[in-house]
Order: sequence, then C-alpha cells, then structure tokens
Amino acid sequence: MSTPAPKMRNIGPKSAAWLRQVGLRTREDIAAVGAVDAFMRVKRAGFRPSLNLLYALEGALADCHWQEIPQARREQLVAEYEAATALLPPPRGRPAAGPVTTTLVQSPESDAATDDDDHA
Repeated sequence: MSTPAPKMRNIGPKSAAWLRQVGLRTREDIAAVGAVDAFMRVKRAGFRPSLNLLYALEGALADCHWQEIPQARREQLVAEYEAATALLPPPRGRPAAGPVTTTLVQSPESDAATDDDDHA
C-alpha cells in the first residue's frame, strides 16, 4: 500500500485531483515541468481551472501563499501561458476562433430624425 503524497501548499482537494489525473502527484513532479506546463496540462485535460491555479502552483513551488506572488511574476506567468497556448494546434473538430467584431445597427426612428435635421 502506497502512502499518500504530502499535502502541497495552496493545492486543495479539487486541484490535487486534477493534477493527479494528468500525472502530477508530487511537488517534485510539478517542479520538473514548471507551474505553466502543469497548468496547461490541467486545461488540456478538459478541466476549467482559473488563473488562481497557475498562481497556486507557482506559490507551491516557491513555498508561499499564492496571493504573495508579486504582480510582475503573475504577469510573466500569464504571458508564458499565453505564448505556450499560441503554439498549440487548434482543437480538433472546431475551427480556430476568429477575431471578434461588433456591428452597430441603427433603428429606423433614428434614421428619420437624422433626415429631418438635414433638411431644416
């Protein structure tokens, strides 16, 4: 019978279960791949973690509370995650997301008011 891995700082039961399911069972496993790769593995497995998990993983490796991660380091982690995500192929069966556009439609009443103002 194997002994359970010691509880990691910042990692609750749900996050620990996600990490186990992607093969990351110990602090050493996470340290070997890094916080960003560990976070990406959880996301790619279909789970929907927030960025707090990324910060929690970094805090677990630095042995500090996730809220103590400096803002500059948080921004660096997010930038690393976004850069790594950009290199991934698009999801199978779905087209890659395109740019978001906004179309403004004028109501007929506002067109009539504009026409009246033009002829006055």
